[in-house]
Amino acid sequence: MKASRDDDPRVGLDGRLSWRPAGAADLDAWAALIARTAAVERPVWFERREDLAQILESRKNPTAGNSVLGFDVQGVARAYGRITKNPDGEKALGFGCVDPAWQGTGVGSGLLGWTEARTRQRFAADAATRAAARLRLFTEQQHTHHSALFEGRGYRIVRYYSEMHRPLDGTLPEPILDDGFELVPFGPELYEAVRQAHNDAFRDHWGSEPRDQEAWAFVVNDPLARPDLSAVVVERAGGKVAGYQLASHDAQSAESRGFTEGYTELLGVRPEFRGRGIARALLANAMRRFAAAGMDKAALDVDSENPTGALALYLKMGYVAVNSSMAWDREF
Repeated sequence: MKASRDDDPRVGLDGRLSWRPAGAADLDAWAALIARTAAVERPVWFERREDLAQILESRKNPTAGNSVLGFDVQGVARAYGRITKNPDGEKALGFGCVDPAWQGTGVGSGLLGWTEARTRQRFAADAATRAAARLRLFTEQQHTHHSALFEGRGYRIVRYYSEMHRPLDGTLPEPILDDGFELVPFGPELYEAVRQAHNDAFRDHWGSEPRDQEAWAFVVNDPLARPDLSAVVVERAGGKVAGYQLASHDAQSAESRGFTEGYTELLGVRPEFRGRGIARALLANAMRRFAAAGMDKAALDVDSENPTGALALYLKMGYVAVNSSMAWDREF
């Protein structure tokens, strides 16, 4: 059967721009577009060239079918969108931006339409997926133009997140563990064991999906990853991973934010080891590692409804909320 134009997600894209999937030859233009947008919108974090190069390596979500870049007549990239989806996942995640000079012209609405259409295609193609097509988008609270666009398209807020900071210029807590546990460095020999521990620790977390080896490679090989600021807690008897703290550091963000931070990307404790002070010890150790590396603050993000009581722990350890973000969902 011949496909109709309605099956092509590019149909709704703005005709003033020339659209194509993102490729290796577009890295500089793609990164420049995101940087121009970030200079105006000032997000906490944004993708840089090295992040985009890593995205191009994905086998599950190749940019050839899951991304689009729009160029003006001068060949300048003005908008981009992409989605990711696990083959058996219950949601797709959408990402993108529009050059500030082109915002308010309808480009963003058309780009969101492409994202939705591609999401429906991915769900239709993934035989393992039984759920209705769902697209999840994220925005920071200060980006009200994003929120207005999402709300107008029928999205609803399904989760709130808080970015939290903890100054490192005062007395820092001691990383105290029971005698049955040992805190060890994080290195390649522990990558697979920590991946399995992560999937175990996050199986009861809202929105979390198991990470396979490709997804985990994105974590451990992230351009901002700092294994030297990370740590793992293992059982002395048997060496089973009980918990972990994986850290990153964005040196460039210090220029715009006015301070340096060590950021806890992932913190997890296996269910059978919770309530034994492991998360606290990992955070205390992280603070000391960050301070020794010259950081001003320890930072992390937390789901406002985290089932493990993480928010209460962070507050008790001196973290304070400094920024909010939201997850938006729409089902098709």
